[in-house]
Amino acid sequence: MSRPPLLENPWYYLENFEFVLKWIVQRYSDLLLPQEQEFIHAFLQAPQASRGLLVRMIMRKGKLFRASKLQYQEIGSTPRAVQALIEQQWVVDDPVLTLSELFSMLTKAEITLLFGPALATTQAATASKAIQLERLQVQFPDARRFSLWIDPSAQARPAPAFADTVYREQTGDISERLRLMFFGNLHQDWSEFVLSELGLFTYEKVIFSSSSRAFQTREDIDTYLHLHRCKEQLTTSIATGDTVELTGIRHAIGPRHDNEWLETRRSKLLFKLGQHHERFGMWPEALSCYQDSSYPGARARSVRVLERAYRFDDALLLAQAALQSPENEAEHQSLLRMLPRLLRRTGATAGARRTASEVPKIHLSLPTSAARTRVEEQVRQYLDHAQAPVFYVENTLINTLFGLLCWDAIFTAIPGAFFHPFQQGPADLLHANFQTRRQPQLDACLAQLNSQQYKQTILENFSRKSGIQSPFVAWGCISAEILNTALTCMPAQHLKITFARLMQDLRSNRSGLPDLIQFWPVEQRYRMIEVKGPGDRLQDNQIRWLDYCHAHHIPVAVCYVQHQLPAEA
Repeated sequence: MSRPPLLENPWYYLENFEFVLKWIVQRYSDLLLPQEQEFIHAFLQAPQASRGLLVRMIMRKGKLFRASKLQYQEIGSTPRAVQALIEQQWVVDDPVLTLSELFSMLTKAEITLLFGPALATTQAATASKAIQLERLQVQFPDARRFSLWIDPSAQARPAPAFADTVYREQTGDISERLRLMFFGNLHQDWSEFVLSELGLFTYEKVIFSSSSRAFQTREDIDTYLHLHRCKEQLTTSIATGDTVELTGIRHAIGPRHDNEWLETRRSKLLFKLGQHHERFGMWPEALSCYQDSSYPGARARSVRVLERAYRFDDALLLAQAALQSPENEAEHQSLLRMLPRLLRRTGATAGARRTASEVPKIHLSLPTSAARTRVEEQVRQYLDHAQAPVFYVENTLINTLFGLLCWDAIFTAIPGAFFHPFQQGPADLLHANFQTRRQPQLDACLAQLNSQQYKQTILENFSRKSGIQSPFVAWGCISAEILNTALTCMPAQHLKITFARLMQDLRSNRSGLPDLIQFWPVEQRYRMIEVKGPGDRLQDNQIRWLDYCHAHHIPVAVCYVQHQLPAEA
């Protein structure tokens, strides 16, 4: 077996970084700021060892590095390589450090060596680093250069172990913006290249047009980064319980954005902020967030907030208006649940209650000894036999069948869908117009369900696309045996029905499918089974799938499990 290319080429990480820079220049030259253009030009002109060292720093966690920890064979002398980076002010030599930053650089043994007497006087000589830091901050409140922290003349005893240098990498803002422009997000990082070259992740090859890019204006980039900072502040405020900061975040988020993709991010952030206001009973603030958000579920939450604020008439009016045109099944289900309560609260006449569909039920009493095994596996083992095998598939099977049949449509290179080589799926996957934007391609794929062609396409893609990242295909979960058996036992009409619901709301409907599937290959039939253990209840998205399948004569059942009490001796 040949070795992975990155292990043969010690400069793989540098070549990957330079690939990103050239990609950005090719597609975003009109949006780059002067300092970004200067950085790219200067970087590409720097010595190879210096370029490699900077990229090593950028790709590692944090911004502070000890020279002794920056030893790379291909780079050679770190002090020599770093000089060009210091001259460009991309790296600071011997930076000023707070005590907290110093602690992050040192081991506990080194801290003891440096601050032994001080720790002894505070009775923290054997305490944890966190406690030692807390005790010493009173004595050492000021920041100072690393060389002064470890200067033997300033300590009670010599510290020969600290013949080291510290560097602070400070290209953070530029490198972050460049990463954002390439990936179109900040949750993907440079490890994508390594995972791809190792063969751990493989991505579909899509042809990129010159206009295929995540951002169309500089304002788009700035807005994304601004929303990202707001999200980080929200996370911090939630962790600390700072309600004052939450109010500041609400104002900082800003007005609606014309870019649909960015507006989705803004609306999601407002939704999360509204949820947190709800937890504190801050009804006006929560309502303001929800009313300014188009994120799925925001309108239903507005009804709930109005109800909890005792504004029952307003809540009823909004619920009734929303029911005239629900945004999806989830909202419709939530509103129907709230409506009878709101009608009672306002003294209005309640309509007839909706009767629940009679999804078939299975009741099993299993030995208590099996309780250590997951309840889904208990039921699978109990029902499984040679003529009717049972598999645990949950959300993977239907999604995989859809993803394999509609592979070409999903990976169609339409504008705004793909803009870098490391995308698991199209960027607009969860947008409301995902289906309409590629309707001809989806229609062509789904038309195969009218003949036997769909089976050939699914099996060919299962073989030909094996391992390639997909937002639908669960490689490793669905075996060739399950796939072939499913194509034998599940009628094309049933697949057409389930795929139709899947596409109605990809955000919600990719989950909630039954846990198990049982096949009768000789009879060419099947049933899907949702499993509920003692005390477990059906979730809303599970109820929606069960009701839908039952209404369309797709065989489903709910299996309720109880454990047998041990017999008395």
